[in-house]
Amino acid sequence: MSHFQPRQILGKWKQGFALDLHTLSSVPVGYNEYGHMQFDTTRSEVGELLYKLKNRADISAVPQLVADAVSFLKSWKLAIDMIVPVPPSSARAVQPVILLAQGISAQLSVPLVHAVTKTRETPQLKNIFDLDARLAALKGVHAADPAVMQGKRVLLFDDLFRSGATMNAISAVLYDQGKAAEVFALTMTRTRSLQ
Repeated sequence: MSHFQPRQILGKWKQGFALDLHTLSSVPVGYNEYGHMQFDTTRSEVGELLYKLKNRADISAVPQLVADAVSFLKSWKLAIDMIVPVPPSSARAVQPVILLAQGISAQLSVPLVHAVTKTRETPQLKNIFDLDARLAALKGVHAADPAVMQGKRVLLFDDLFRSGATMNAISAVLYDQGKAAEVFALTMTRTRSLQ
């Protein structure tokens, strides 16, 4: 079991948490031969595992991350009908959010439902620093089917929480289009500054 410190995340959901911060510190150490600044970064235990999964496609991190999420969810004592993963923002050979959601679903015996679809592709939000620009880029991007989730208690799951723009946009869709009764949010980590 990893050591983690859950952090509340606020948004359009009823209640939400990130298991921990992603990075604890990041100190510039100089430029590499390509002119890119390099950093000495210290991550939380969950942050380091997630970094290995997302940035190195190291699937050996999945069982521990799933165990951590399941442990937290059991302590949260949340009554949910389904887990809905945030659709991945880009194509990857290994989709961290999907692998983790599958593991959590299997261990909790709660259905994993791909109930949110993307109506069009979006730019990488990590490259958009203004919150209003992020929200504009997400307008009308997601859709939800009320036949699947009407009246249901939904856990919206993502791997990394930065500004909350994506999860807020999807939560609004889950309530407005999907007619979900309640939406809760869980992410593995969140950034130190919510931007």
